[in-house]
Amino acid sequence: MIVRTLADIEGTERAVEGPTFVSRRFLLADDGVGFSFHDTVLYAGTTTNMWYANHVEAVYCIEGTGELEDLVNEKTYQIAPGTLYTLNGHEKHVLRAHEDLRMMCVFTPPLTGQELHDENGTYPLLNS
Repeated sequence: MIVRTLADIEGTERAVEGPTFVSRRFLLADDGVGFSFHDTVLYAGTTTNMWYANHVEAVYCIEGTGELEDLVNEKTYQIAPGTLYTLNGHEKHVLRAHEDLRMMCVFTPPLTGQELHDENGTYPLLNS
């Protein structure tokens, strides 16, 4: 059994900061559960370009508002608490945070914890 709190994660290597977000990574590849689980906050007023070419991500918003632009299908969606989206087609997308957006994210294959977005907004596929 794995039990972790947000306080356990903050201030450790599992709290990964980027220019537009902080991702607190509760479960990673070395936990051996087949997916990774993250509590991520995208900062108000920021825009993050992403493309998970190597992963499928499901995202559930629990706080804040913003908008998701699907660059592949040319659609824009409003994001608010209670909204879930899944990038099952590896869509290139942009997330704009109107307020701090707190998102619960699941990745498969799981992240190792060392990934950072590259110039295309992609996480590399790393082995644990």
